[in-house]
Amino acid sequence: MQIENRSLLAATHLSQLLDFVTGIGGLIVPLVIWLTQKDKIIDMDENGRAIINFRISMFIYVLLCIPLILFFGLGLLGFLVLGIGYFIFPIINAIKVRNGKSPYYPMTFDFV
Repeated sequence: MQIENRSLLAATHLSQLLDFVTGIGGLIVPLVIWLTQKDKIIDMDENGRAIINFRISMFIYVLLCIPLILFFGLGLLGFLVLGIGYFIFPIINAIKVRNGKSPYYPMTFDFV
């Protein structure tokens, strides 16, 4: 039987911000929460998949920005835009899931 825990769903989204403190905790913590709680918490599977897909998509965009640095500094602009999105979208989605809505991360591919 699954239970509803919107606070844990929101915390899972916010845990991505650990990257700004630890460097990699923002991937590991949501991944562990998703894998251990997806069968216990209502909507955890949907939210966990959205987070992991967002993280993988962001990693690909960062890799694409690296060679763009050589071309007119477009990569630096790309890094700036990605950094802002990387900070803002977990907060927006934490608020959304706390209010009972589905998460949405723009420009995210479905890998998982």
